[in-house]
Amino acid sequence: MQPRPALLTLEESKHLRGVMRRSTSAKRDVFRAEAVLACADGGSNEAVAERLGTRTGTVGAWRNRFLANRLEGLKDSPRSGKTSRYDAATERGILTQLDQSPPKGYGRWNGALLVKALPDISDDHIWRTLRKHGISSERRRSWCVSTDPHFAQKAADVVGLYPNPPENALVLSIDEKPHIQAPERAQGLAEIAKRQGTHRRLA
Repeated sequence: MQPRPALLTLEESKHLRGVMRRSTSAKRDVFRAEAVLACADGGSNEAVAERLGTRTGTVGAWRNRFLANRLEGLKDSPRSGKTSRYDAATERGILTQLDQSPPKGYGRWNGALLVKALPDISDDHIWRTLRKHGISSERRRSWCVSTDPHFAQKAADVVGLYPNPPENALVLSIDEKPHIQAPERAQGLAEIAKRQGTHRRLA
């Protein structure tokens, strides 16, 4: 049975010849364009297959795909792919974990601690989420790490003196790096003090 001729419009012919001329075209795209152009010149599936060094069935398949869907038919079929295990809720869970107190003995969360705390989420996905939101534990170095279980509360009391100092009070900060302002380093602790809603006065 004689295959249906692959008649081309002027635009289709121009597009396919452009694919063949471009050095950046993928080999598979060049092959498909050449096969359809050869079919449009009146070549049979057998003749085109011999010319391109391929199987007759392959030429017939691309001829039929072109006739059915024109240039769109020469593109790769969409692949179903693997369904993602994670969704927006997973991402929110990772970010929510950062709002929780870190494990005992640690002053802050880091990627390794998150991986341990969220065993149902792959470490790759956790790190991708942190990068997506610009969260880097390496950039935020804690200025003081204590194993005291009441450290956060005590530090929050001190930090709370900056935004709400007692009347006629003087707050002194002694640091080995005096050019770094204490409030700048203690942003996280200031947030703790803010959440508590009260700032206790220290005698």
